[in-house]
Amino acid sequence: MLETTRSTSSNPDFLRLVRELDAYLSVIDGKEHAFYNQFNASSLIKNCIVVYHNEAAVGCGGFKQFNHTDFEIKRMFVPNSHRGKGIATLVLKELEKWAKELGAVNCYLETGKRMPDAQALYVKNGYLPIPNYGPYVDVENSVCFKKHL
Repeated sequence: MLETTRSTSSNPDFLRLVRELDAYLSVIDGKEHAFYNQFNASSLIKNCIVVYHNEAAVGCGGFKQFNHTDFEIKRMFVPNSHRGKGIATLVLKELEKWAKELGAVNCYLETGKRMPDAQALYVKNGYLPIPNYGPYVDVENSVCFKKHL
């Protein structure tokens, strides 16, 4: 049985999963990892979801607020051993629900062109590709998405 928990970025399970995410992304992003990493500081993310299966943390994600109506999804991760079980979709839906409770009208996110599974997840969940925004403008490997809640 899967359980979701709302938390902050100081949650030890969230921090452990984010360390795994960073190790995973350092391989995928290669020399670009430091560039992306500067926008992913856990301290900037106040709202996080952690998913548990039999008391073990198996997925996470968070969001940060751009303004009163726009939020950005960050730090989505499910370890390889737990992929394909709907955990990422569960995390995303819980983040959207929470953001909407806080006044979100739109959710934005960025992922990499080298991550087709992540892109497919977001499209499957109603996110539409948009021009790269903010720090990702003119970044060749970035793909940005938006969903109107």
